[in-house]
Amino acid sequence: MSRKQRFSFRIKFSEFLFILYVTIAGVMLAFSSGSFVLNFKKIGFSIFTTLDKGVHAVVSGTKNTVLAVDKLRKLKKDYNELVIKLEKYEQMQRTNADIRKENQRLREQLDFVISMDEKNIPAQIISRELDNAFSYLTIDKGSINGIKKNMPVIAMQNGNRGLVGKVIQVGTFTSQIMPVYNINNIVSARVQNTRDLGLVNGLGSQEQPLQMQYIRKSVASQLKYGDIIVTSGENDNYMRDITIGSISKIVALDYNSTLNIEVKPIIDFSRLETVIVVNQKELNDRKQEHPDGSANSDSERGSKK
Repeated sequence: MSRKQRFSFRIKFSEFLFILYVTIAGVMLAFSSGSFVLNFKKIGFSIFTTLDKGVHAVVSGTKNTVLAVDKLRKLKKDYNELVIKLEKYEQMQRTNADIRKENQRLREQLDFVISMDEKNIPAQIISRELDNAFSYLTIDKGSINGIKKNMPVIAMQNGNRGLVGKVIQVGTFTSQIMPVYNINNIVSARVQNTRDLGLVNGLGSQEQPLQMQYIRKSVASQLKYGDIIVTSGENDNYMRDITIGSISKIVALDYNSTLNIEVKPIIDFSRLETVIVVNQKELNDRKQEHPDGSANSDSERGSKK
């Protein structure tokens, strides 16, 4: 017998012995007290219950995860809807606030227009020229509305009446205004408290202060920052005591017998939207009317008696 055949026999013999040992062990366990069977049942029960519990936990966890994801999706949707509603509410609040401010501003202007002795024409600024020292404003009223050249222009802003400038050019439907900050606009003015007379002119930009000249050095001690500068009313160019601005700086130069005074305009031209053109030669018909437009003239009051 060759070595290869002997080796093959030994391999088969080993397998035979292994099967024999397993068989004998199984028979012996079968004739034992039955603990093997009992343990097998316990082991099987434990295995299957553990598997069932694990499957239940996995299914339950997956279900809870799906429910949580669905709930999260719903919460996100509700949140987005609430954000949109909040934005709309805030926008509505801002709109209402803007409307209230606009109504208050228009009411203030209407009351001022009615209270004036002189005839006046409210107008809207429709364009501005701010690129050079000769700046101008254009309004939406012209000769068809009764506007004429050299009429003074004022405005009501934040409860203050202030000088804007004067009309220098009139078209049929529009007019051009030279504002007080234009370098060519010279206004006869007074210090309100001391009544000292001088001239106010612009420096060409709404961002720069106005300057007042020809106020004597001898009154420097009587002047202070914040003093109001008003129109003098001379030469019939402007009505008297219309506020131009307030003193922001006082400079006394050795070589000059007068003071150089800087004046901060009372009108914020960057926020100015509406103006009032004044006809000083005619009386205000609206002054005899109620705000609702009903007549209230002296003649009608006499007829009612």
